[in-house]
Amino acid sequence: MKIGEHDWHLDPLGKHIWRGRMEAGQLLALAREVKEEGGQLIALWGSDNRHLGRGFAIHATLLTSAGLAWVTCALPDDAPAYPDLAHIFPQAGRMQRATFDLLGITATDAVDDRKWLRHTAWAEDEFPLRKDFSPRAALGSPPPNDAYPFIRVEGDGVHEIAVGPIHAGTIEPGHFRFSVIGERVLRLEQRLGYTHKGTEKRFEGMDPDTGAKLAGRVSGDTHIAYAWAYCMAVETATDSQVPDRAVWLRALFLEIERIANHLGDLGYLGNDVALAFGFMQFWRLKEDWLRLTAKLFGHRYLFDRIVPGGVAVDIGDGGRAELAAEADRLEAEVHSLKAIYDDHATLQDRFTNTGVCKPDLAARLGLTGLAGRASAQAWDARAQFPQAPYDQLDVSMATQRRGDVLARAEVRFSEIHESLRLIRDLLARLPAGDIHVPLKPVRDVCEGLGWVEGWRGEVLVAVRIGADGRLDRVHPHDPSWQNWPLLEIGILGNIVPDFPLINKSFNLSYSGADL
Repeated sequence: MKIGEHDWHLDPLGKHIWRGRMEAGQLLALAREVKEEGGQLIALWGSDNRHLGRGFAIHATLLTSAGLAWVTCALPDDAPAYPDLAHIFPQAGRMQRATFDLLGITATDAVDDRKWLRHTAWAEDEFPLRKDFSPRAALGSPPPNDAYPFIRVEGDGVHEIAVGPIHAGTIEPGHFRFSVIGERVLRLEQRLGYTHKGTEKRFEGMDPDTGAKLAGRVSGDTHIAYAWAYCMAVETATDSQVPDRAVWLRALFLEIERIANHLGDLGYLGNDVALAFGFMQFWRLKEDWLRLTAKLFGHRYLFDRIVPGGVAVDIGDGGRAELAAEADRLEAEVHSLKAIYDDHATLQDRFTNTGVCKPDLAARLGLTGLAGRASAQAWDARAQFPQAPYDQLDVSMATQRRGDVLARAEVRFSEIHESLRLIRDLLARLPAGDIHVPLKPVRDVCEGLGWVEGWRGEVLVAVRIGADGRLDRVHPHDPSWQNWPLLEIGILGNIVPDFPLINKSFNLSYSGADL
């Protein structure tokens, strides 16, 4: 795989996915070359391989012009460490901190080595993703004076506003520390990790079918993307082929999920600027969409409809006609509502130039997915690196350059219309045949990776299956890892009351990053 000036020894793992192993020092050189050619770091995680006689390892996936490169560096049993990548890809910072918290693998010379996920839950010498850690071990008492070291802003008239971690609504917990003068925000610092629930540890020892259920629940609003990425990883690891009809149904489910989330977000964005009409209308449309989904496939959010080897439910001719008709009706209503949003002076005033992430900063800090495309970051795996059936669908990517709340709303509108077009195409061309085949039996330790463009951005799941056929290591990655830090940038210079609007325009996952 050629990147920059060098031809790196990476082997094809699947379509647009490459796999390689290298020394830790080479990882640093590879990261620099990917950065120089305009690529990005997608995910970074560690693994304990001592039971396989391989010490520890650090893994990274890098998005390049040729596709996704998954590289692994072996690390020694004692004092496992690798070079800091955050000075090249700033989005690596929190991933590196989480990797240390969970495995004790150190990023050498990292600028920020504060705890991220630990929240004083484990003793200093305990690391819950190591194989010798017992999840039933009693938790110790927090050490004294162990408050999180927020970065303080000082000066005349500067005040701090602490928001959370418990919020007044049903959203998940997260702490936001604002430094302000008056209502103008000088700095925002986040403290997440409150929804850490040992998801990666829970995967260990599961059979692949049960693992699919857990993978789909990493972040509930992205169930289909996670379930598909997980199943893709398992199918790659076991060299199992999925029937064509099942693959097309997976894409249908993914676009249904994308539309449902965009409808809900557009309603909430209207609500955050006191346009209750917009909230009610978009949520009426979302409810109609979810009810039809439940009628056709048995679940409003399509839980457990994607399984290893295919899908668990089919659609008949009557259902295809009903879904196509609803797509036509929805498109007309969304078109009318967009005209109302475009003509509403207060909404336009609140959306425009609010929560700006400029394209150059978005590129430097790794803003991705929906939010990235609103800041001119033209990455969409469905369009650039399409897996089946997207390689036959000619996906049109929606982008904007302003990087404000309005741009993120515009991308949502465009993606709804594109997803409706894709749904019609998928229904019209849905191939005949089986919807499920059994996985091939596992004969030795094997690995696979799944990569799906979810509604929020790219979802990645890496899987290792042991020789006994059970899951040995699973790492699910949410695009919120990259995007949470950009929310801290987007609020700068805005007023505190605009934070709910800016936050909703990103709509990031807590559970997806906290695991």
